[in-house]
Amino acid sequence: MRIALDAMGGDHAPGPIVAGAIQAVEAEPELRIVLVGDQAQIEPLLPTGGARSRLEVFHSTQVIGMEESPGKAMVRKPDNSIKRCYELLASRKVDGIVSAGNTGAMVAGGHFLKLFLEGVHRPGIAAVLPSAKGPVVLLDVGANIQPKPEHLYQYGLMGSLYARNVLGVASPRIGLMNVGEEQAKGHELYREAHAMLSQGPLRDRFVGNVEGRDLHKGGADVIVCDGFVGNVLLKYCQGVFEFLLGVIQSDLVGKLQTERPLAEQACRELAHRYHYSAYGGAPLLGINGACIICHGSSKERAIMNALLVAARYAKERLSDIIVQELRANPPP
Repeated sequence: MRIALDAMGGDHAPGPIVAGAIQAVEAEPELRIVLVGDQAQIEPLLPTGGARSRLEVFHSTQVIGMEESPGKAMVRKPDNSIKRCYELLASRKVDGIVSAGNTGAMVAGGHFLKLFLEGVHRPGIAAVLPSAKGPVVLLDVGANIQPKPEHLYQYGLMGSLYARNVLGVASPRIGLMNVGEEQAKGHELYREAHAMLSQGPLRDRFVGNVEGRDLHKGGADVIVCDGFVGNVLLKYCQGVFEFLLGVIQSDLVGKLQTERPLAEQACRELAHRYHYSAYGGAPLLGINGACIICHGSSKERAIMNALLVAARYAKERLSDIIVQELRANPPP
């Protein structure tokens, strides 16, 4: 399995990005990583031992900044690291790509090179969140803010396949994010999507509408929504987690005496378990190949986990499975 890693993408590149790549090849013997970026900056960070043989460097001279317009930057900077990663994927020299760089550029790259899977109308970003009963796949979280009902249907199908084949959920249940549980709730997009999911080939997997408060309860393993709603939900959840952890540390742990060391350790373990880095990154489902988008502040752990997720995605041949399932289960 060969994965291209944007070594220049993210707030902390290239040091922690390359370090995460080294940890990934040490953890997965079958993995080879192509580090895309400035060779002069990458080479000094590479090990001299056995892991070096599975780390390649593909020189690229340009980087798309977080604040840049993705479409314009793709044209203005033809040698940017994200575009080079996509070109390696398009030529089948790698099985997947990973980047903590500009999210819009990662989405735009698939559009520019027309790397959509057969039958996929609009790719969607799938974020993995914790729940009381295991991981929950939320999509879309930003790639498609004005979807059509059939796009949401496809997100339900692709998200369930990702949950089953990559996250190990045996029988993923699909829910539709809405303002109420009743079938008639929501505007026209969500009512039409509800009809497609409840009456079409996915009806046995569909559990109906779910509300925002249900996100972490575990009643659905895949929750579908448009990119605007999904992005707001994702960032709200991140903010609430950070807020609550801070409150616990200051208002609870800070007032303890003899039990304080144990409480501090419990907080560290809690943060480690539920931090976004535990899931690595968010797959862009619908692209022909594994495409993982990482948080801009990702460091070693997140990059390592994202690469391992991309490797499993490729090993399970998830792209082929998505195409087969879309052919067998078209929207009604």
